[in-house]
Amino acid sequence: MLDALGREIDYVRISVTDRCNLRCIYCMPEDGIQMMRHEDILTYDEIVRVCRIFAAMGIKYIRITGGEPLVRRDIIRLLKSIKAVKGIEKVTLTTNGVLLSGMIQDLKDSDIDGINISLDSLDRETYAHMTRYDCLQQVIEGIDEALRLQIPVKINCVSMRDQAGNGVLDAAERIRQVAELARDRKMDVRFIELMPIGYGKQYGYLPEDEIKDILSERFGILTEDDESRGNGPGHYYTLAGFAGKIGFISAMSHQFCQTCNRVRLTSQGYLKSCLQYNIGTDLREKLRSNGRDEEIEALIRQAILDKPEKHQFREAVTDQAERSCMSQIGG
Repeated sequence: MLDALGREIDYVRISVTDRCNLRCIYCMPEDGIQMMRHEDILTYDEIVRVCRIFAAMGIKYIRITGGEPLVRRDIIRLLKSIKAVKGIEKVTLTTNGVLLSGMIQDLKDSDIDGINISLDSLDRETYAHMTRYDCLQQVIEGIDEALRLQIPVKINCVSMRDQAGNGVLDAAERIRQVAELARDRKMDVRFIELMPIGYGKQYGYLPEDEIKDILSERFGILTEDDESRGNGPGHYYTLAGFAGKIGFISAMSHQFCQTCNRVRLTSQGYLKSCLQYNIGTDLREKLRSNGRDEEIEALIRQAILDKPEKHQFREAVTDQAERSCMSQIGG
């Protein structure tokens, strides 16, 4: 489907829970947040129904997110059900990787098309500081198990200013170490600029150009890679001697709204056409009031037509998202 500006919207990120087993410093406070009631979260049947409607409208790609999607019971059943929807070409998953190794065979059996793993440091103490949990080893095991089973893997590392102090690595060394994952592993390592949402507002983002300088100084020249590597806004580079690629998703320094192809469905059934704004549509009410598919499709169509031209994170806007953390919006 095309929005009012002619952008083809063919990609939906669906959050299945606001719960998470980490407490990342840019996402939520150390003692967590008040969680949604279970009855307020979309059921799997409701999610699959919406996916069927999306597919009929031209949506081809579904990414399952959270919170942390692997904490939701019976998540594999949902993945298999969405994979079976006619018209959906790819179903992928974003996870923090803590539970990945124990579920990797089930994920393989679900025919998952790819897994993105959020990982902000390879230093144990820095990782524990940033996530407030000491479980880096479980994440590394999950990465290697996924690669062993030949599941396509991408690493998402949030690029933010220094968190140095008390044994925590500075930003430059943290980035260099995470990039090293792509040296001997055939996977993409992407650096994602931190957006000023919720608790992330208190930290500054590290722009793409600075990260390129950091990596070039250590590893040599980054060469642009023109190969298509997914359905999102990432762009990629090769480094000599690296098996994998280095990617960037730079919403702040290299705004890519003119090519945005996605919308987001929160775990409570709220369809957001742009990450920044409150504007969007409550699909849950129609799903639970015996609304016909045609009525739900009309709501989705209008939300997509109302998709903003661009985000304005550097400007004051009156309808900016009020959610306090990405786990409530859908990461």
